Amino acid sequence: MRFTMKSSKLFFTAALSTIALSFTQFSLADHHGAATAKTLTQWAEGEHRSESNRDRNKSRNPVDTLEFFGLAADMTVIEILPSRGWYTEIMAPYLRDHGKYYAAHFSPNASASYMPPNLRNFEEKITADSDLYGKITVRHLNPPNEVTISPPESADMALTFRNVHNWIMAGQEHEYFATFYKALKPGGVLGVVEHRAKPDAGMDVMRTSGYVTEAYVKEVAAAAGFEFAGNSELNANPKDPTVHPEGVWTLPPNYRMGDVDRDKYMAIGESDRMTLKFVKPQ
Repeated sequence: MRFTMKSSKLFFTAALSTIALSFTQFSLADHHGAATAKTLTQWAEGEHRSESNRDRNKSRNPVDTLEFFGLAADMTVIEILPSRGWYTEIMAPYLRDHGKYYAAHFSPNASASYMPPNLRNFEEKITADSDLYGKITVRHLNPPNEVTISPPESADMALTFRNVHNWIMAGQEHEYFATFYKALKPGGVLGVVEHRAKPDAGMDVMRTSGYVTEAYVKEVAAAAGFEFAGNSELNANPKDPTVHPEGVWTLPPNYRMGDVDRDKYMAIGESDRMTLKFVKPQ
């Protein structure tokens, strides 16, 4: 084939056009991917959540809390005892495409009567929306019999929200923390949010009130092998005196006292909470 100056120029121009078109298509595809990847804030405020759950964002600060713990979309994350799935609604879809979400939930063999129905309700919730929750892996957590909540040393992060007091009441706090340690990779993060007792509160208070001292959570974590990596006051509530007739359940959203002094407890709001970050040593 014979090239003239004119044909060479036309060929060169066409080649440039092809390259430019390919680059434009790549850029548009890349931009489209970025646009469809929702942020934690978008999931927290999403219409897939009930109005009451979205309203509790003001008290629970989920986005700031998860960002403090260092959550990223490509992580393997275990949520410890997610109950009805309040945080699941945010984390599972956020992790769906590039990460992995394990729900370490109650066991159907659990002795407490409320646990198996709670598990069933959670499973019904996630099976009802396979697009959002279809990639969740549910594991059962029931020390000392069921403690494999993920493959050993596979998780980047384990998170527990307002559960430690229940483990103290059952005398199993050390078993739970040892389970988290086994599941996390070296360098993995354990995030704890818990109702915070006054520093001088004794074990009798922690076993009955739902409030736990920061010092005791740190002690249990250290006994399991974790290193303390920091705390945040973003879930603090200085209006909460922490001493109530029905413990932490006196406050919203439980209102265990019914209408008795309801306005008083409504004005206090939800409990004062610690937000602690621990790391499994490298």
